[in-house]
Amino acid sequence: MANIHPTAIVEAGAQLHPSVTVGAYSLIGPHVKIGAGTKVGPHCVIEGHTTIGESNRFYQFSSIGADNQDMKYAGEPTRLVIGDRNVVREFCTFNIGTVQDKGVTTVGHDNWIMAYCHLAHDVVLGNHNVLANGATLAGHVEVGDHVTIGGLTGILQRMRIGSQAMIGFQAHVSQDVPPFMTVDGNPLSARAVNIVGLKRRGFSDERIATIRQVYKLLYRQGLTLDEAIQQIGQLGGEDALLMRDFLATAKRGIVR
Repeated sequence: MANIHPTAIVEAGAQLHPSVTVGAYSLIGPHVKIGAGTKVGPHCVIEGHTTIGESNRFYQFSSIGADNQDMKYAGEPTRLVIGDRNVVREFCTFNIGTVQDKGVTTVGHDNWIMAYCHLAHDVVLGNHNVLANGATLAGHVEVGDHVTIGGLTGILQRMRIGSQAMIGFQAHVSQDVPPFMTVDGNPLSARAVNIVGLKRRGFSDERIATIRQVYKLLYRQGLTLDEAIQQIGQLGGEDALLMRDFLATAKRGIVR
């Protein structure tokens, strides 16, 4: 049996791997599934149709899998799916999806999510991301991999954050953030390539040089977006093509 504190409540129907730990006064709902090695701290509520993978850590007072905050929500059995090895600090709130979108809120693997962060309905959070304290992701936001989001940052509905991007402290994100960029300020502006992050993740000098060229084409050459997309695609290589495809599917503009 899982290591469940005597004051915790695990409702009938919940599926917990025998190695799961549940702290004092926590509540696990009847439609919850939790994988091996996951630790749920005290005073947590995990409810809804929520599936959690292996080796996650939930600190105290988190609310995971609660009804979404969409006023159209009518009790549909939408879902929250969380991967493996995520760290979720105090007072975080993750909501289930809506039938107006995918019906599921998704969290990938190896994310570091600090206190008071909010993931609204239908958010897609990739892998290896860092969300600093108080980061708020509104409904339908999509975040790639290896993204850093600064504290007290608010990201509006349906925005996309490209992989390897970095968003500064207390940002107001109302347009898509392209991959590899460092953005900050109010209004939000693209400042430079996220060189430090790329080097930490082992990008070669050649790849970084290509990404620098992508940045220049996008922000320094006075090109229209369509012209930049065309010239970036001509550079070739996985990073330039990633940027080209991201820009080509931007529906709400990009951070300038």
